[in-house]
Amino acid sequence: MTIRLAIALAASVMMALPAGAFELTSRDIAEGGTLKMEQVANVFGCSGGGMSPELLWSNIPEGTKSFVVTAYDPDAPTGSGFWHWVAFDIPPTVSGLPAGAGALGGNSLPAGAIQSTADANVAGYLGACPPPGPAHRYIFTVKALKVEKLGLKANASGALVGFLSNASSLGEASITVTYGR
Repeated sequence: MTIRLAIALAASVMMALPAGAFELTSRDIAEGGTLKMEQVANVFGCSGGGMSPELLWSNIPEGTKSFVVTAYDPDAPTGSGFWHWVAFDIPPTVSGLPAGAGALGGNSLPAGAIQSTADANVAGYLGACPPPGPAHRYIFTVKALKVEKLGLKANASGALVGFLSNASSLGEASITVTYGR
């Protein structure tokens, strides 16, 4: 890629986002990219690192009282997709999660945050491991909420967390990546 092309591409991306738009970034994943083996599961025939990616958010909407972070595969052959990671009640003073924050048990999450068992039935990030065939999309999302707590327990489904967080959302930002075997 030439320098001129890189500058033009960066400028077009910057023009696509409104000034001050809620934004999600990461040094581990990039919009339209492919998951690294570090974010792939180490179960169901996959042999990845099973580590949640770093997620950083900026331009937080005014009035934010908590955040929800999710990783969702809409292409999973379940009829309803698959929630790989759901963390909620993240304090408003937090502006990101380090790589590995989704470790089982949630010990790396900020105090007060809850990591749901979601679809994997484990409290933590379950990396990608689609069946052999076409690549799946993995959507990492952070939502800014106008409520401090969702009032849910750690066994809340991704769908229930999604329903309640959509009802209290001040904004959201996502990064979509793919992975296939």
